[in-house]
Amino acid sequence: MTLSTTHVTFPSGAVSGESPVLAVHPLTDGRYAVVTGATPFHPLDHTWPDQPADTGTLTVDGIELPVVDCLTGAVGPDGGDLLVGADIPVRRGDEEWAWLVLHVLAGDPGDITGRPAALAVDTRRRAALSASHSGCHLLALALNAALAPRWRKDPGRADAFGNPDFDSLAMASSVMDTEASTDTYRLGKSLRKKGFTAEATDELPALADALPALTAAVNDLLAAWVAADAAVRIEAPGPELTARRQWHCELPEGPATIFCGGTHLGHLGELAELRTELRLTEDGGELTAITRPKRA
Repeated sequence: MTLSTTHVTFPSGAVSGESPVLAVHPLTDGRYAVVTGATPFHPLDHTWPDQPADTGTLTVDGIELPVVDCLTGAVGPDGGDLLVGADIPVRRGDEEWAWLVLHVLAGDPGDITGRPAALAVDTRRRAALSASHSGCHLLALALNAALAPRWRKDPGRADAFGNPDFDSLAMASSVMDTEASTDTYRLGKSLRKKGFTAEATDELPALADALPALTAAVNDLLAAWVAADAAVRIEAPGPELTARRQWHCELPEGPATIFCGGTHLGHLGELAELRTELRLTEDGGELTAITRPKRA
């Protein structure tokens, strides 16, 4: 199978497009993967599966085929078998491999290879996932700012505003859906060695006791940013699926950037509200932030 890395248009916000079908591949679960030269569909990233896949339709010769899932696939330099997700043995972006967006159909579409296809993303689902993903990044910046006084020393990694990057340093998992993003942070020995303290000090109460005030501080920042209707954009060095893209948001404090492969809002005025709920486990070893966007 000789294929080139799929070109993607979702970073610009595209939800439709046209492209020829390059290949149809049966999957091990009885479904079928359709590869096109370009696509507006955002696939699940097998290395960091935080944002779920787009769904929608693929129309060929007037026949509308539901796209029930969207995955990442790859083909090696020898042009061998198509590998999917966790079965890919090399790091994402290996330049010797072709990296593919796989539009998953529930059944065999027949002989459609070489035919032009119209691709359409479920716009309601895309908008909800984009709101959750933008909310996730804003939560990261607000939480970093609110927790900045709890660092005894410079951990060696800062966010766009110069605050210690708690979000990056403590992140255990980040998952979003159409309702919220859920970010889980480990507050273990490794983080303490880097300088973070959850215990009470002469200047600060224990993190468990400070949680209500911390939550309020984070939500105040989120509310201010939404009210500012900050512009959001994705910068990409190229159209390839594997291009290393950056999320940019023009916040009142200045421009914020975070490397990200997902989809996002065009501006924060698309939200009516963004609030987070912080939860600390009883043993104090894990902090979870559940951030819910309310669309305008």
